[in-house]
Amino acid sequence: MANYTAEQLSGAGTPIEVLTGGVSYVFTIGNTTSTGSAYFTVETVRDDNGFYDSTIPTNALGLYSSFSDIDQNTLITSSYISSVVVEKGGGIYQFTPDSTVAVSSSYLRATGDMTLEITV
Repeated sequence: MANYTAEQLSGAGTPIEVLTGGVSYVFTIGNTTSTGSAYFTVETVRDDNGFYDSTIPTNALGLYSSFSDIDQNTLITSSYISSVVVEKGGGIYQFTPDSTVAVSSSYLRATGDMTLEITV
């Protein structure tokens, strides 16, 4: 799987790798410099007009579980986006997508100076 740097996750973010539907992935988020709360977000790419419509995959649907050092109550999801608050020190959660998330069909983004490792 892949590792992502703070530079890759900042601003517009970086395209996601393929995530196979039904497989559980561990998202390990590092946050060593933020003094307050920071946010980690996975967002499905919108259509050419900036909208989600019936042709856009529902990449954020699935099971979110095994939260460690991330308050599960901060998880916000829709069919197209998921976001969690990550305190200083970082944290971990698992995501099992309902369907395969195609490479580059979502973007990984973070505020602050966070890193990300995705493993199976």
